[in-house]
Amino acid sequence: MFKKFASVLFVMIVALSSAAPAYAKGGAGPDTPPGQGNGHAYGIVWARSQAAAHNNLRTSNLSYHNGPVMHTNVTYAIYWIPSGYTVSTNYVSLINGYFQNVAADSGKTSNVYYAATQYYDNTNGHILYSSSFGGYVVDTNPLPASGCSDSYTSVCLTDAQLQAEIDRVATAQGWSRSGAEFFMLTAKGIGSCSGSACAFSYFCAYHSNFAASAGDTLYANMPYADTVPAACDSGQHPNNDDADPEINVISHEHNETITDMHGNAWYDRRGYEDGDKCAWNFGTALGSTSYGQYNQVIGTGKYYLQQEWSNKSSGCVLTGL
Repeated sequence: MFKKFASVLFVMIVALSSAAPAYAKGGAGPDTPPGQGNGHAYGIVWARSQAAAHNNLRTSNLSYHNGPVMHTNVTYAIYWIPSGYTVSTNYVSLINGYFQNVAADSGKTSNVYYAATQYYDNTNGHILYSSSFGGYVVDTNPLPASGCSDSYTSVCLTDAQLQAEIDRVATAQGWSRSGAEFFMLTAKGIGSCSGSACAFSYFCAYHSNFAASAGDTLYANMPYADTVPAACDSGQHPNNDDADPEINVISHEHNETITDMHGNAWYDRRGYEDGDKCAWNFGTALGSTSYGQYNQVIGTGKYYLQQEWSNKSSGCVLTGL
């Protein structure tokens, strides 16, 4: 009798499991930390081909799951551009300028970063809009042998390979890991995968963390968006450079790291973080340059960025709460 009951129970469990809905971030369900099932990635910017599958995002507010947030943050940029690979003419200077402008506008209510100040943790209270730019490196270290394969590139880096290079560069530069996020910006034509999820076919970027001898390391994997424009381009280039769509996905991952640095702080019942719920939603433009629309004026820069989720508004915002 027991064996028969156990067999029936097992069949029922399997049937229920196969019927369970597929949640965002590779299987995160209600009140489950995001990122499960996609290697070590937490907040993913989906490629535009994946966006339709996540069109039910704006249904509930974010909930707090007792993890830490970044009350203040320092950003570092690593541009991995080995011999034989390139980026656009103003790519490095525009992205560095973006980080500097975000820092210069710390405390202001006039851009997408202010929405994060409504979120908090149990240790130090609410997030402050307080950012600084710690520096950058153009990394010409040769690529390791491909550890994965994707649909769009001939070279593919695993999450572990990216982590190893971030750790190497940060250590060589003497950069502190405390309160910092490291943006790994790979050159055009370099792919990457986290588990079974790969750049351009599934994601445009993601954030995560890893343990290192120098301390907990927060980072974002930032493939070159215009390697596959149909997958990761924002549609507007106000600065007339490939940096424009890259800055959009940087904003997504920066905000998500601030509000959900370890994947256990702020996300909704489906596992979506503040950036996910507004991905590819740009709101109303403020104006245009000679090259394209912009919807944010941050410091001295004009940018076209996605909105971020606000619990107070129960919707996506470009400014305020």
